[in-house]
Amino acid sequence: MTTLPDRPNTALVVIDVQNGVVGEAHERDAVVANIGALVDKARGEGVPVVWVQHSDDQLEKGSEAWQYVPELAHGESEPVVHKTFGDSFEGTDLEAVLARAGIGHLVVTGAQTDQCIRNTIHGAFVRGYDVTLVADAHTTEDLSAWGAPPPEKVIAHTNMYWQEQAAPGRTAAVTDTANLTFSR
Repeated sequence: MTTLPDRPNTALVVIDVQNGVVGEAHERDAVVANIGALVDKARGEGVPVVWVQHSDDQLEKGSEAWQYVPELAHGESEPVVHKTFGDSFEGTDLEAVLARAGIGHLVVTGAQTDQCIRNTIHGAFVRGYDVTLVADAHTTEDLSAWGAPPPEKVIAHTNMYWQEQAAPGRTAAVTDTANLTFSR
């Protein structure tokens, strides 16, 4: 039900599952395994997989920290979008990549829940996309020493409020890996 004309397709978006981002993330192995299962399912159903990779002073391009985790490998024909801001659309070619493929619905996974995931799901929604957040396929590190809630609460809160998002002509949804269907 996207507001984007002629965009009937769905894509799986994998955000920042990089060594330096998820190394200390909450339930890292389970989340990475869920993302891997979703990537396999998307590929099996012919659903495009779009990889997003962040770089900054702590994640220098080409460094070990910048690399995607070894459990996840992008396919040769799958686009990799390089970003330097939290919202995967800002200063990137993500919109062009999605437009070329007729994508109007994003299924979002990755890290960090309280930064790049939230920024991207909101950025997509205001740009007219339908957005499904996979509840057990995003994570964050523990920033409670700096006043943030514990990671499990950050994740639960994000899942809770995203399922209540509403806007004209767009849908927001939350589902888990086992119940995700790419068809709308």
